Amino acid sequence: MAWREKIARDKRAAFRDETYWGRPVPGFGDPDARLLVVGLAPAAHGGNRTGRVFTGDRSGDWLYAALYRAGFANQPTSIQRGDGLKLQDCYITACVHCAPPDNKPTTTERDTCLGFLLEEMQLLKKVRVIVCLGAFAWNGALRTLKGLGHRPEKKKRFGHGVAMPCGPYVLLGSYHPSQQNTFTGRLTRPMLNAVFRKARVLMEV
Repeated sequence: MAWREKIARDKRAAFRDETYWGRPVPGFGDPDARLLVVGLAPAAHGGNRTGRVFTGDRSGDWLYAALYRAGFANQPTSIQRGDGLKLQDCYITACVHCAPPDNKPTTTERDTCLGFLLEEMQLLKKVRVIVCLGAFAWNGALRTLKGLGHRPEKKKRFGHGVAMPCGPYVLLGSYHPSQQNTFTGRLTRPMLNAVFRKARVLMEV
């Protein structure tokens, strides 16, 4: 929490004239969504700055473009809150709601925020597919579903494109669209597009 607020005070030079959000970043989207996208945490100069998860950073550039191509968003970019972005049949959140140093939440941060994801899952009654962006999100979603009384019949390890039924849901893994993955080619646009096409198919089953 202190680090999140420090970043909001110190700012990055490119955003020195902006007022940072600097608080926990809530999830957002369609309350009747059948697709839930779960990330790791807000980026220090992305969601922590804009107040909307995956907004104003490179990861969001990749994510929202893919959601737009799959018909889950009305536009392919998200620069700031109030920019006209609307999600369709999709809701986006994160396992941790405060930006952590080096994108590495502590165990305490992870466990503290688990209750928020649990509450979101209880409110999003129509969700059927959960796209987990990275292993941290995969494990966080599993822990949340366990809290709701659901366990997979056959537990699978996280992997890109891996699908695992768990109660009334299907978890679907995707590499996180971080620069570490997109710059190295570990995640390509066709790979990310394929995940959301698969999500669309699984939602209709």
